[in-house]
Amino acid sequence: MATRTILVFQNDASLYTLETTVTAIIPFDVLEESSRLLFKDASEKHHVIITEKTIFHPQGGGQPSDTGVLKGPAGTFTVTAVRTDANGQVLHLGLFEGSSTFNKDETVEQAIDVEKRLLYSRLHTAGHVLGASVRHLLEKEIENFDELKASHFPDSAACEFQGSIEGKWKDAIQNKLDAYVAAKMPVQIEWWDEEDFRSRGLERLIPDRSLVPAGEKSRVVNIVGAEVYPCGGTHVDTTDLCGPVTVKKISRKQGNSRVSYVVK
Repeated sequence: MATRTILVFQNDASLYTLETTVTAIIPFDVLEESSRLLFKDASEKHHVIITEKTIFHPQGGGQPSDTGVLKGPAGTFTVTAVRTDANGQVLHLGLFEGSSTFNKDETVEQAIDVEKRLLYSRLHTAGHVLGASVRHLLEKEIENFDELKASHFPDSAACEFQGSIEGKWKDAIQNKLDAYVAAKMPVQIEWWDEEDFRSRGLERLIPDRSLVPAGEKSRVVNIVGAEVYPCGGTHVDTTDLCGPVTVKKISRKQGNSRVSYVVK
Protein backbone atom coordinates (compact mmCIF):
# COMPACT_ATOMS: atom_id res chain seq x y z
CA MET A 1 0.00 0.00 0.00
CA ALA A 2 1.36 3.41 -0.98
CA THR A 3 2.08 5.83 1.84
CA ARG A 4 -0.24 8.83 1.96
CA THR A 5 1.36 12.21 1.43
CA ILE A 6 1.52 14.36 4.56
CA LEU A 7 -0.66 17.43 3.91
CA VAL A 8 1.32 20.14 5.66
CA PHE A 9 -0.99 22.91 4.39
CA GLN A 10 -3.87 21.47 6.41
CA ASN A 11 -2.11 22.39 9.63
CA ASP A 12 -0.24 25.50 8.48
CA ALA A 13 -1.49 27.23 5.33
CA SER A 14 0.95 30.09 5.91
CA LEU A 15 3.92 27.98 4.79
CA TYR A 16 4.79 29.01 1.25
CA THR A 17 8.06 27.05 1.00
CA LEU A 18 8.96 23.62 2.34
CA GLU A 19 11.85 21.19 2.10
CA THR A 20 10.74 17.60 1.57
CA THR A 21 11.88 14.30 0.10
CA VAL A 22 11.07 12.97 -3.37
CA THR A 23 9.46 9.54 -3.17
CA ALA A 24 8.68 9.01 -6.88
CA ILE A 25 9.29 10.53 -10.33
CA ILE A 26 6.84 9.15 -12.90
CA PRO A 27 6.58 10.02 -16.61
CA PHE A 28 2.97 10.90 -17.30
CA ASP A 29 2.55 8.27 -20.01
CA VAL A 30 3.39 5.42 -17.60
CA LEU A 31 1.17 6.71 -14.79
CA GLU A 32 -1.72 4.43 -13.86
CA GLU A 33 -4.77 5.15 -16.01
CA SER A 34 -6.91 6.15 -13.01
CA SER A 35 -4.34 8.82 -12.16
CA ARG A 36 -3.87 9.99 -15.75
CA LEU A 37 -7.60 10.66 -15.91
CA LEU A 38 -7.23 13.18 -13.08
CA PHE A 39 -5.40 15.53 -15.45
CA LYS A 40 -7.10 16.91 -18.57
CA ASP A 41 -4.29 18.81 -20.28
CA ALA A 42 -1.22 16.64 -19.71
CA SER A 43 1.02 15.16 -22.40
CA GLU A 44 3.90 12.71 -22.65
CA LYS A 45 6.24 15.63 -21.87
CA HIS A 46 4.85 15.90 -18.35
CA HIS A 47 6.01 14.09 -15.24
CA VAL A 48 4.39 13.52 -11.86
CA ILE A 49 6.46 14.07 -8.73
CA ILE A 50 5.38 12.56 -5.41
CA THR A 51 6.94 13.85 -2.20
CA GLU A 52 6.82 12.78 1.43
CA LYS A 53 5.11 16.03 2.43
CA THR A 54 3.46 18.85 0.52
CA ILE A 55 2.31 22.43 0.92
CA PHE A 56 0.52 22.24 -2.47
CA HIS A 57 -3.26 22.07 -2.14
CA PRO A 58 -4.60 19.48 -4.62
CA GLN A 59 -7.72 20.44 -6.53
CA GLY A 60 -10.77 19.32 -4.57
CA GLY A 61 -13.52 20.48 -2.27
CA GLY A 62 -14.36 23.19 -4.78
CA GLN A 63 -10.88 24.75 -4.53
CA PRO A 64 -8.40 24.91 -7.45
CA SER A 65 -4.97 23.37 -7.01
CA ASP A 66 -1.92 25.38 -6.12
CA THR A 67 0.81 25.89 -8.70
CA GLY A 68 4.49 26.66 -8.19
CA VAL A 69 7.89 25.01 -8.44
CA LEU A 70 10.02 22.24 -6.96
CA LYS A 71 13.73 23.06 -6.81
CA GLY A 72 16.31 20.31 -6.51
CA PRO A 73 20.11 20.02 -6.68
CA ALA A 74 19.98 19.52 -10.45
CA GLY A 75 17.29 21.94 -11.50
CA THR A 76 13.67 23.05 -11.33
CA PHE A 77 10.30 21.41 -11.91
CA THR A 78 7.34 23.67 -12.66
CA VAL A 79 4.11 22.42 -11.08
CA THR A 80 1.07 23.15 -13.24
CA ALA A 81 -1.62 21.01 -11.54
CA VAL A 82 -1.98 18.94 -8.38
CA ARG A 83 -4.36 16.06 -7.63
CA THR A 84 -4.75 13.28 -5.04
CA ASP A 85 -4.83 9.67 -6.21
CA ALA A 86 -6.92 6.83 -4.79
CA ASN A 87 -4.16 5.97 -2.29
CA GLY A 88 -3.95 9.45 -0.80
CA GLN A 89 -0.73 10.34 -2.60
CA VAL A 90 -0.49 13.91 -3.86
CA LEU A 91 0.51 14.02 -7.54
CA HIS A 92 2.42 17.15 -8.59
CA LEU A 93 2.10 17.36 -12.39
CA GLY A 94 4.48 19.52 -14.36
CA LEU A 95 7.53 19.94 -16.54
CA PHE A 96 11.26 19.83 -15.87
CA GLU A 97 13.11 22.91 -17.04
CA GLY A 98 15.75 22.15 -19.67
CA SER A 99 17.94 19.27 -18.57
CA SER A 100 16.69 19.35 -14.98
CA THR A 101 16.06 16.06 -13.22
CA PHE A 102 15.30 14.70 -9.76
CA ASN A 103 16.31 11.50 -8.05
CA LYS A 104 14.29 9.43 -5.62
CA ASP A 105 15.06 10.18 -1.96
CA GLU A 106 16.71 13.53 -2.66
CA THR A 107 15.60 16.74 -0.96
CA VAL A 108 13.72 19.38 -2.94
CA GLU A 109 12.26 22.73 -1.97
CA GLN A 110 8.60 23.32 -2.71
CA ALA A 111 7.47 26.90 -3.39
CA ILE A 112 3.85 27.72 -4.19
CA ASP A 113 2.47 30.69 -6.12
CA VAL A 114 1.58 32.87 -3.12
CA GLU A 115 -0.70 35.26 -5.01
CA LYS A 116 -2.86 32.39 -6.23
CA ARG A 117 -2.92 30.74 -2.79
CA LEU A 118 -4.13 33.95 -1.16
CA LEU A 119 -6.84 34.42 -3.79
CA TYR A 120 -8.04 30.83 -3.46
CA SER A 121 -8.05 31.12 0.34
CA ARG A 122 -10.11 34.32 0.20
CA LEU A 123 -12.56 32.73 -2.22
CA HIS A 124 -12.90 29.59 -0.13
CA THR A 125 -13.54 31.41 3.13
CA ALA A 126 -15.91 33.80 1.35
CA GLY A 127 -17.88 30.82 0.06
CA HIS A 128 -18.35 29.49 3.58
CA VAL A 129 -19.31 32.95 4.86
CA LEU A 130 -21.88 33.19 2.06
CA GLY A 131 -23.21 29.74 2.95
CA ALA A 132 -23.52 30.75 6.60
CA SER A 133 -25.28 33.98 5.63
CA VAL A 134 -27.85 32.15 3.50
CA ARG A 135 -28.41 29.47 6.13
CA HIS A 136 -28.97 31.94 8.96
CA LEU A 137 -31.38 33.98 6.85
CA LEU A 138 -33.33 31.29 5.07
CA GLU A 139 -33.08 27.97 6.89
CA LYS A 140 -36.57 28.51 8.35
CA GLU A 141 -37.92 30.45 5.37
CA ILE A 142 -37.23 27.99 2.53
CA GLU A 143 -38.93 24.59 2.46
CA ASN A 144 -36.48 21.66 2.64
CA PHE A 145 -33.53 24.07 2.84
CA ASP A 146 -30.03 22.62 2.91
CA GLU A 147 -26.54 23.50 1.73
CA LEU A 148 -25.37 21.29 -1.11
CA LYS A 149 -22.00 22.06 -2.70
CA ALA A 150 -19.82 24.98 -3.72
CA SER A 151 -17.24 26.08 -6.26
CA HIS A 152 -14.51 28.47 -5.15
CA PHE A 153 -12.91 28.93 -8.57
CA PRO A 154 -12.23 32.58 -9.48
CA ASP A 155 -14.45 32.62 -12.58
CA SER A 156 -17.26 30.43 -11.29
CA ALA A 157 -17.53 30.91 -7.52
CA ALA A 158 -20.96 29.90 -6.25
CA CYS A 159 -22.79 28.07 -3.47
CA GLU A 160 -25.68 25.72 -4.20
CA PHE A 161 -28.66 25.15 -1.94
CA GLN A 162 -31.62 22.83 -1.79
CA GLY A 163 -34.82 24.83 -2.11
CA SER A 164 -35.95 27.74 -4.24
CA ILE A 165 -34.38 31.07 -3.22
CA GLU A 166 -36.16 33.96 -4.91
CA GLY A 167 -34.31 36.99 -6.22
CA LYS A 168 -35.97 39.19 -3.60
CA TRP A 169 -33.52 37.75 -1.05
CA LYS A 170 -30.41 39.02 -2.84
CA ASP A 171 -30.08 42.29 -0.91
CA ALA A 172 -30.70 40.62 2.44
CA ILE A 173 -28.05 37.98 1.68
CA GLN A 174 -25.60 40.72 0.68
CA ASN A 175 -26.26 42.65 3.90
CA LYS A 176 -25.77 39.57 6.06
CA LEU A 177 -22.60 38.69 4.14
CA ASP A 178 -21.24 42.22 4.57
CA ALA A 179 -21.91 42.07 8.31
CA TYR A 180 -20.07 38.76 8.71
CA VAL A 181 -17.09 40.02 6.72
CA ALA A 182 -16.93 43.30 8.67
CA ALA A 183 -17.16 41.45 12.01
CA LYS A 184 -13.63 40.05 11.55
CA MET A 185 -14.79 36.64 12.75
CA PRO A 186 -11.92 34.24 13.54
CA VAL A 187 -11.58 31.38 11.05
CA GLN A 188 -10.21 28.46 13.05
CA ILE A 189 -8.95 25.08 11.82
CA GLU A 190 -9.98 22.35 14.23
CA TRP A 191 -10.02 18.53 14.29
CA TRP A 192 -13.23 16.87 15.51
CA ASP A 193 -14.40 13.33 16.15
CA GLU A 194 -18.04 12.30 15.89
CA GLU A 195 -18.70 13.19 19.53
CA ASP A 196 -17.49 16.75 18.90
CA PHE A 197 -20.16 17.13 16.22
CA ARG A 198 -22.87 15.55 18.36
CA SER A 199 -22.08 17.60 21.48
CA ARG A 200 -22.61 20.78 19.46
CA GLY A 201 -25.84 19.58 17.88
CA LEU A 202 -24.17 19.35 14.46
CA GLU A 203 -24.90 15.71 13.62
CA ARG A 204 -25.90 16.83 10.12
CA LEU A 205 -22.24 17.69 9.46
CA ILE A 206 -20.70 14.33 10.43
CA PRO A 207 -18.70 13.23 7.37
CA ASP A 208 -19.24 9.85 5.76
CA ARG A 209 -17.02 7.41 7.67
CA SER A 210 -15.52 6.18 4.42
CA LEU A 211 -14.00 9.64 3.94
CA VAL A 212 -12.17 9.67 7.28
CA PRO A 213 -9.32 7.19 7.80
CA ALA A 214 -9.80 4.90 10.80
CA GLY A 215 -8.60 6.47 14.04
CA GLU A 216 -8.37 9.97 12.60
CA LYS A 217 -10.48 13.06 13.23
CA SER A 218 -12.26 15.24 10.69
CA ARG A 219 -10.81 18.61 9.76
CA VAL A 220 -13.31 21.42 10.20
CA VAL A 221 -13.29 25.15 9.56
CA ASN A 222 -14.96 26.99 12.41
CA ILE A 223 -16.06 30.50 11.48
CA VAL A 224 -16.53 31.56 15.08
CA GLY A 225 -19.96 33.09 15.57
CA ALA A 226 -21.32 31.86 12.24
CA GLU A 227 -20.95 28.24 11.08
CA VAL A 228 -18.74 25.15 11.07
CA TYR A 229 -17.85 23.30 7.86
CA PRO A 230 -15.99 20.00 7.39
CA CYS A 231 -13.31 21.17 4.96
CA GLY A 232 -9.85 20.30 3.70
CA GLY A 233 -9.13 23.63 2.01
CA THR A 234 -7.08 26.72 2.79
CA HIS A 235 -8.53 29.83 4.41
CA VAL A 236 -7.80 33.32 5.62
CA ASP A 237 -7.49 33.90 9.37
CA THR A 238 -10.43 36.27 9.83
CA THR A 239 -13.47 37.00 7.70
CA ASP A 240 -12.47 40.59 6.89
CA LEU A 241 -9.45 39.22 5.02
CA CYS A 242 -11.82 37.89 2.37
CA GLY A 243 -12.03 41.49 1.18
CA PRO A 244 -15.27 42.82 -0.34
CA VAL A 245 -17.52 39.91 -1.36
CA THR A 246 -20.34 40.62 -3.80
CA VAL A 247 -23.37 38.44 -4.51
CA LYS A 248 -23.66 38.40 -8.31
CA LYS A 249 -26.95 36.63 -8.88
CA ILE A 250 -29.33 33.92 -7.73
CA SER A 251 -30.40 31.28 -10.21
CA ARG A 252 -32.86 28.41 -9.76
CA LYS A 253 -33.15 25.00 -11.43
CA GLN A 254 -35.13 21.87 -10.57
CA GLY A 255 -35.92 23.03 -7.05
CA ASN A 256 -32.36 24.03 -6.16
CA SER A 257 -30.72 27.45 -6.10
CA ARG A 258 -27.27 28.74 -6.98
CA VAL A 259 -25.88 31.93 -5.46
CA SER A 260 -22.79 33.17 -7.33
CA TYR A 261 -20.26 35.57 -5.85
CA VAL A 262 -16.97 37.38 -6.49
CA VAL A 263 -14.23 38.78 -4.25
CA LYS A 264 -12.40 42.02 -5.02
